[in-house]
Amino acid sequence: MIYRTAGQFKTTYASDQAIFPIVQDRVVVTLALVAAFVVPPALASEYWLQAVLIPLLVYALAAIGLNLLTGYAGQLSLGTGGFMAVGAYSAFKLSTAFPHLDIVAVFLLAGLVAAGVGLLFGIPSLRIKGFYLAVATLAAQFFLIWLFNKVAWFVNYAPSGTITAPDREVLGVLVTGPNATSGARYVMALAFVAIFGLVAKNLVRGRLGRAWMAIRDRDIAAEIIGIRPLRTKLLAFGISSFYCGVAGAELVFLYLGSAETLAFDVNQSFLVLFMVIIGGLGSILGSFLGAAFIVLVPIFLTNAPHWLGLNMSVALQKHIELMIFGGLIIFFLIVEPHGLARLWQITKEKLRLWPFPH
Repeated sequence: MIYRTAGQFKTTYASDQAIFPIVQDRVVVTLALVAAFVVPPALASEYWLQAVLIPLLVYALAAIGLNLLTGYAGQLSLGTGGFMAVGAYSAFKLSTAFPHLDIVAVFLLAGLVAAGVGLLFGIPSLRIKGFYLAVATLAAQFFLIWLFNKVAWFVNYAPSGTITAPDREVLGVLVTGPNATSGARYVMALAFVAIFGLVAKNLVRGRLGRAWMAIRDRDIAAEIIGIRPLRTKLLAFGISSFYCGVAGAELVFLYLGSAETLAFDVNQSFLVLFMVIIGGLGSILGSFLGAAFIVLVPIFLTNAPHWLGLNMSVALQKHIELMIFGGLIIFFLIVEPHGLARLWQITKEKLRLWPFPH
């Protein structure tokens, strides 16, 4: 009995450049997307929707934005939390100043404001890179948080200094505010991350994405072959900040309900960066996997002692969680430096090597 390797070959340029070139990938992604829209709102509990799935989707969108900048364009940024804050506060000001403005338009406009701020802080990227660029974006993080703390206009002069999501509808369904159901907010977050994930997938396989990767791999060679570094880098900062701005608006309007500037401190920037590194630099799928890892693993570690019947103090449990969580991150980076997306790719390749008799 002779065994051969079953494979699928791309015979045209169009099939090679397709978003999902393999038939099984298209089927799996379509079924997963349909299931994601139908199953959780119908079956998931309030806890799973509010505490797990909604933040996972919001952080996945932010991770996609940072991955476009760092993973594809090679521009290291530590200002993600600041750009998310710009989106959140812009959405709050727009929704309160224009009560009849559609909430989808509010999110998109908030993303555009964040994109403008990202373009401004992306200007130094023409002269500096690497560690120095990371420090410059970190300065942007601290400056933006300081600005929102000091200027009361951004919170409509509220004494508490917090911003609160008002009630807003989409197609007659309440999707934001304290009266919106978790299922409606989940579907809203899923729709945004699905659409923008598809847009990002198209961007990185097109001319702009190739220009980003050329700048990332060898910027001098890219400039020699005609790629304009300033335009390419600024577009990376602008588009990345747009994604992060929309994610910041969602963080307040779809997840937290109300927030202070503390919700967008430097820890948020590092959190999203960890998602990108763990999931896989230069991978849209990796952004989802990294967000899932960062959101789900702490929840699992929190509940593990209870499942095992262990009785320990809360302080000790939190310290052990941090130690295990950090150890898992180090382990995954040692086992596969290219992230969880590479592990998934290897698994798929092995599954496709399915022997069949001749």
